[in-house]
Amino acid sequence: MKIAIPIAGGTLCQHFGHCEQFALLDVDEAGGRVGAMSLHIPPPHEPGVLPKWLAELGVGLVIAGGMGQRAQAIFSEHGVKVVVGAQGGTPQEIAKAYLGGMLTTGPNACDH
Repeated sequence: MKIAIPIAGGTLCQHFGHCEQFALLDVDEAGGRVGAMSLHIPPPHEPGVLPKWLAELGVGLVIAGGMGQRAQAIFSEHGVKVVVGAQGGTPQEIAKAYLGGMLTTGPNACDH
């Protein structure tokens, strides 16, 4: 599976639609292992663009601090799972915590 995490300055960006890059991590869910990571500069932010773009890159899960309801709905239409309310860290730390069932989440940091 491929996990996408929005980042700014190398760590989780709390606002999904305004990140500098997306870290895409190949993970082995069954083995709980994080594999290769690649960084991708997103296309210009417009409603609906990022969910479609990430789905086309083969992403199966997005972990974000905050994300609007429309983006979440579009991800759902593309069969991409979304986890919001992540608290911070590097992409590798976040992915490892998720795979280990230890990801700390709080409220969705985005209210639109």
